[in-house]
Amino acid sequence: MAGWLIMVGSAFALGLVVQRLSELHTLENLQRIDRMLAEPPGSELGISADAMLTALRTLLMVTAGCATAAGILGYHVLRRSRSARLAVTVLAVPLFLAGLATNGFITSVVAASAAILWLQPARSWFDGKPPPERRTAPTPASAGPPVPTAFSTHLTGAPAAPMPSPVIAGAPARPPAVLWACVLTWVCTAFVTVGLVASAVALAVSPDLMLDEVHKDNPDLAAQGVSDDLLLVATYVMIAGLVLWCVSAAGLAVLVLRRVDWARIVLVVSAATCAVFCLVGSAVGAFVLVAPLLASVFVVVMLVRADTRPWFERRELPR
Repeated sequence: MAGWLIMVGSAFALGLVVQRLSELHTLENLQRIDRMLAEPPGSELGISADAMLTALRTLLMVTAGCATAAGILGYHVLRRSRSARLAVTVLAVPLFLAGLATNGFITSVVAASAAILWLQPARSWFDGKPPPERRTAPTPASAGPPVPTAFSTHLTGAPAAPMPSPVIAGAPARPPAVLWACVLTWVCTAFVTVGLVASAVALAVSPDLMLDEVHKDNPDLAAQGVSDDLLLVATYVMIAGLVLWCVSAAGLAVLVLRRVDWARIVLVVSAATCAVFCLVGSAVGAFVLVAPLLASVFVVVMLVRADTRPWFERRELPR
């Protein structure tokens, strides 16, 4: 139940993000923001309507990224992945906080579902153990001896029925889809990293070009207290964060090629999050993001195929 609530709730959260983004610059929403900032407690914040719109857009983008990752992790939770349970629990905190921009109900359901995964009997299921016995009323003497169960015979040392063991192949061949996904990850991250480093160098050589373009698009930045130095620092931090993301994805691809299952899950989440950001960017006119969007979707599809999952789980490949 918790896994399905995480997946379905994340899908609804994505739908709410798309709806809020489409209504962000409507006249009704702008009037609502103006009224909120004109009256306490909004008037005490000391921010403009443009700053509020930027903050809402950022929260919505964070919600979209976290919801995408949580939806994929919810699928792996149903497959008894303990690393997916831990990751979706960590994501539940920023998803709940950023999801307040979408009224917060759906994201709170996802966060509560992540918490349920750590309660009984889910915790015992993840650990591969039988759930703890429930305390019941003592059996009357006239009712006779209790009927032995599989769990009670296990405690008393009596022989129990053997558990079926999974079929493990000796050394199954690596599926070609895994190699293609890793190669595409390395190629895309290399191109993006080179482009980001080149942008940082160009920004360091001639920062006026970027600043003039930013001020042309947003002439009120200086009045809002956003200085040129702050813009440069924010741009460098963003470039550094994206480069770190690319390097991490390339490292995950190495682990995926070495048959590490948790690395496959994290790489799928990373590629899906990148696809969401590229999709939103393409929708607002940044058509250069179409290529990484297609590459990210390809990586996700290749790593969740039916002929790749058993190879990571060291089970016999389907025939």
